[in-house]
Amino acid sequence: MKTVYNRLRLLFALPLLLVALFASGQESNIVQISGKVKDQTTGEAIPGVSIQVKGTIAGTTTDNSGNFVLKSRLKFPFTLVFSSLGFQSQEFEVTGTGSRLDIGLATQTLLGKEVVVTASRVEEEALKSPVAIEKLDIRAIKESPAPSFYDALENVKGVQMTTSSLTFKVPNTRGFNIPNNFRFMQLVDGVDMQAATLGVPLGNAIGPTELDIQSVEITPGAASALYGMNAINGMANLQTKSPFLYKGLSVYQKIGVNHVDGIDYDPSVLTETAIRYAHAWKDKVAFKVNVSYLRGTDWRASTAKDQNAAANSRFPALNGAANNPAYDAWNKYGDENNNNVSVGVTLNGKNETFNVRRTGYWEKDLVNPTVENIKADLGLYWRITPKAELSYTYRFGEMDGLFQRGNKIQLDGVKVQNHKLELRGADYFVRGYVMLENTGNSYNLKPLTDNLDLTNKSNNAWRDAFKAKLQSEINAGTELAEAMRRARSTADQGRVQPGTPEFDALKQTIIGINNWDHAAAVAGAPATGGAWLDQHSRVYHVDAQWDLSRHVKLFNLLVGTDGRLYEVIPDGNNFVDFTKPVKERTTPGGKNVHYKKFGGFAQVSKTFFEDKLKLVGSIRVDYNPEFDPKINPRLAAVYTLAQKHNFRASWQNGFRFPALFEALSFVNNGNVRRVGGLSYINDGLGYLENSYTLASVNNFNNAVNKDVADGLSANDAALKNKALLDITALSPTRPERINSFEVGYRSVLLGNKFVVDADAYYNRYDGFLGQVEVAVPATDKVGTDASVLDMLAANRSKQTRYRVYTNAKNTYDNYGASLGLTYNFYKKWTVAGNLNYNDIVDNKEKDVFATGFNTPDWVSNISFGNRELLKNFGFNVVWRWQNTFYWESPLANGDVPAFSTVDAQVNYRIPKAKTTIKVGGSNLFNHRYIQYAAGPTIGALYYASFTIEGLLTK
Repeated sequence: MKTVYNRLRLLFALPLLLVALFASGQESNIVQISGKVKDQTTGEAIPGVSIQVKGTIAGTTTDNSGNFVLKSRLKFPFTLVFSSLGFQSQEFEVTGTGSRLDIGLATQTLLGKEVVVTASRVEEEALKSPVAIEKLDIRAIKESPAPSFYDALENVKGVQMTTSSLTFKVPNTRGFNIPNNFRFMQLVDGVDMQAATLGVPLGNAIGPTELDIQSVEITPGAASALYGMNAINGMANLQTKSPFLYKGLSVYQKIGVNHVDGIDYDPSVLTETAIRYAHAWKDKVAFKVNVSYLRGTDWRASTAKDQNAAANSRFPALNGAANNPAYDAWNKYGDENNNNVSVGVTLNGKNETFNVRRTGYWEKDLVNPTVENIKADLGLYWRITPKAELSYTYRFGEMDGLFQRGNKIQLDGVKVQNHKLELRGADYFVRGYVMLENTGNSYNLKPLTDNLDLTNKSNNAWRDAFKAKLQSEINAGTELAEAMRRARSTADQGRVQPGTPEFDALKQTIIGINNWDHAAAVAGAPATGGAWLDQHSRVYHVDAQWDLSRHVKLFNLLVGTDGRLYEVIPDGNNFVDFTKPVKERTTPGGKNVHYKKFGGFAQVSKTFFEDKLKLVGSIRVDYNPEFDPKINPRLAAVYTLAQKHNFRASWQNGFRFPALFEALSFVNNGNVRRVGGLSYINDGLGYLENSYTLASVNNFNNAVNKDVADGLSANDAALKNKALLDITALSPTRPERINSFEVGYRSVLLGNKFVVDADAYYNRYDGFLGQVEVAVPATDKVGTDASVLDMLAANRSKQTRYRVYTNAKNTYDNYGASLGLTYNFYKKWTVAGNLNYNDIVDNKEKDVFATGFNTPDWVSNISFGNRELLKNFGFNVVWRWQNTFYWESPLANGDVPAFSTVDAQVNYRIPKAKTTIKVGGSNLFNHRYIQYAAGPTIGALYYASFTIEGLLTK
């Protein structure tokens, strides 16, 4: 605890020291400016208008009558910037004290007028961004028919959403998608939302509530040159509301229903409640508090697709899922490759060997369908001077749900906390934060099912019972497929059945033990084995940025730096103390595990030819002590033709250091140990230099079985087919690398009514990180006859299997393009659409693992709506379609069918009550679909909500 305290003290020391420096050197003149803001057309007062002193953080908002008072330390002259959603921003120079200001704002269409920050880390027009960027502001979020602002990201150009649970959704851009997408960064007010040991971004589970979100900016594709290690596939930057600008009490209530067809569960109620309160004193000190609670019945994953249909292809009678004794269903666990047994019998006078899998259990019988999500945050803000704001924020999230990594994880009571201290000015910030992670009562479905079966019989005992009954049935003349079914029934006798007290009791015992080994397979392990995912980590992070443009005459200059330290408390099961001897690594406790990285960047930009051409160049250096320093440059240009047509081109290099679990995990899972890729983990184990790929071991055994059936002995057949074994020859893990090229065009045409936004990209990945399963022989080195014999299925005890995080040996090229169109064709009628294409160049050379592009070729969205069809009444409809694509992962492989959905909403605003009522639905026609192999089946969700904003304000 003392160590944590010391790190917290160091983390927050720098901002506190800077407070004293900035507070002591500011202007002491106190100026008071007052006035009123009206709609220039109607003359009506406009409440909630933001009034900002340009070049500072000082500002205020108008009250319900459109009046404002700004009191701050300022020096004449200064410029006030007036802005409000739906109105054209206006600047007004104040040269001295005088009469009240009377400001009129003109209404405008918002098309093409967005200001973004994420693309270059400084404010700029989206039209002139050097890379592709998309933005959802408050209006777009409110008008979306999606059930939440996070769901609305799925309709953004270039974004592919992966839904694992009601509480767990992850966006991705430009290919190589996975459900726990650690290649796509999610920031909330500058804080990285990735949970360290889970290795997943939790932006929708612990991020902003529906009431506090201000905007979401998405940068498709690589952003590593400015944002570092996690942004190789893009990033989402979520900004929350300032308590100085958005005050008062707000309440949000949503009630919905899913499972409307009753197929997976009975129709189920979903509720979400959120409360926000913010207050400011004289625009000097402010605070805000947010609390939200969601509860619902999760989507169910129940796809029965067999991904091992060819296991016994020599026997036509065993074709089809109902007849396949090695059936391996997408959403059934315990029937995977590690639970394959070879059963040899005499059939038709020949010695035949069959591949048979343990029976396993369906996902629906292992998980809790009820999910809850609690989010809370507190923010304290102090404007020390007009140019310096100090803030402290605390964020807490607790969630249930499912997510998929190498296996499915039932999240149960996962808790994540965040403390952030930040000093911010108009052209700089310094921040430090601490992230605390506790996985609660979560458990892994794979060891749970393995250990449920092993508690009944070991794999060998089960195999022997199966074999004896199978031979008996064959001798009695029973048809082969039926003989297999009867043999399974005999071998499964005594196995606990879902829905019984015995099953529930054994399950509870297993998920309460943080040791996934089983006594039937590992000496000294628990009698029932375990499945508890008990992980605890801390992340310490500091970063700073300074815009030096006003101090440099020739060009604009932005510099920044950051540092991060991961600290994992070893549990002896997933993360261990590697300073211990190999035989003692899996005992609990030991020294905490540390993983760190540091980085810094500089960005230069300059305009030429009367601001028609903007050139941007940046360079970033990242260092992780486990690897050599990595340099990430970016070059970009934007050219504006005829004041409307903006052409852009960019190139950047990016690296991604292995995530914590890719680098340092050490977990036994189904008698297969998953190991991180750092070289010292291999010491004493030998999987890097002395192993065969499991895929080749399986092919080898299939060939051996055929030759044994033709009369050869097992050893002779093994030596005959030894050329089928592929020696792995792995290298220690190194960082992934991407080279990304992008061109784009963006314009607003037809009198600010029509927006065109197009981009195309080409990426090259080198050292792509993934998992390969290998087998290490016990008797001798790979290549020897003795090691070949160890690879026989009957000699499984002479193999030690590992699932290793390593780099692909090939480079991978992918490319794509997207087109977005928005047309405000009549008054407030708008139609918009986007079309996205992504593909990968096929490699002729076989690699050590499947990289998993996991992205549909074509995705399209079309929306149609009117935000004010009648007074205070609006609607919006969105249609989405994507084509069939192939998904590959360590858990499941296969086609994800094409699907289309329709979302719609209508809303009615009651201005006097400050209330908006919204009724809508996602997947309105209940076209059931999945988004990835082994993922949940998603159906319709209908909802009604009301939002009351700005109560208890003047």
